[in-house]
Amino acid sequence: MYQDALQAGGWAVVTGGASGVGFAAAERFAQDGLSVLLADLPGAALSEAAEAIGDLLAEGAEVTTLPTDVSDATAMQALADAAFALGDVAVLMNNAGIGLPSSSWDHAEAWRKTLEVNLFGVINGLQAFLPRMVAANRPAVVINTGSKQGITTPPGNPAYNVSKAGVKVATESLAHELREARAPISAHLFVPGFTYTGMISRHIPEKPAGAWTSEQTVDHLITRMTVGDFYILCPDNDVSQARDMRRVTWALGDILENRPALSRWHPDYAEQFAEFEQPKD
Repeated sequence: MYQDALQAGGWAVVTGGASGVGFAAAERFAQDGLSVLLADLPGAALSEAAEAIGDLLAEGAEVTTLPTDVSDATAMQALADAAFALGDVAVLMNNAGIGLPSSSWDHAEAWRKTLEVNLFGVINGLQAFLPRMVAANRPAVVINTGSKQGITTPPGNPAYNVSKAGVKVATESLAHELREARAPISAHLFVPGFTYTGMISRHIPEKPAGAWTSEQTVDHLITRMTVGDFYILCPDNDVSQARDMRRVTWALGDILENRPALSRWHPDYAEQFAEFEQPKD
């Protein structure tokens, strides 16, 4: 559906578009001929991102910005109003996200903020844009940025894991409902691997060898979205696609085999998992 959306033309709306994967995706949409509406928190980064993308635009395409807090449903409705006032929406990328420390019985405020941005930011985007996108009955794509932490749910940050697991379920439901409605819109769950973004660079000045760049991650997104993949799990320089699949299979096996929760990190299963994780020839 992505190629059909490009052929129909229009606008790509990207939340969290001022930096990282969101900015790299916005660059790619501009290079592919779309106009771009960048949404992010107010600040110099947003205007600088728009200026950089302006140099990539095809003839007749435009770039504009709207400072937006995705956790605010009213602000997201205003973003949708602004987008549809500009023209047709070809791409909606609900990408904005945060990462705050959490634990299962502490950091209550971090839980609320994480869910408001990472999960309700996506829900607010769907509620604001999809009714008009479906009514337009034109080719389009919706990309929701998830995380492998929402699939294998490793220990360490349960609030983040819950938020991204919610994004996975919401996007699966969206894909089903669009199919049932026979809407010419495809939904995609975008799951970056280890990607060197601004969130990481604040703590690690140089890109680790194992990380992909945001541009590599977006290249993978576009390639797999173009052939129609729904689940777009990105590898990186440390974790191959085969190893990702083994980890996902093991996580599901906890339910099927009634193992302890998160047995991948349970000392009694360490040796068994280490053997299982190795891709088979």
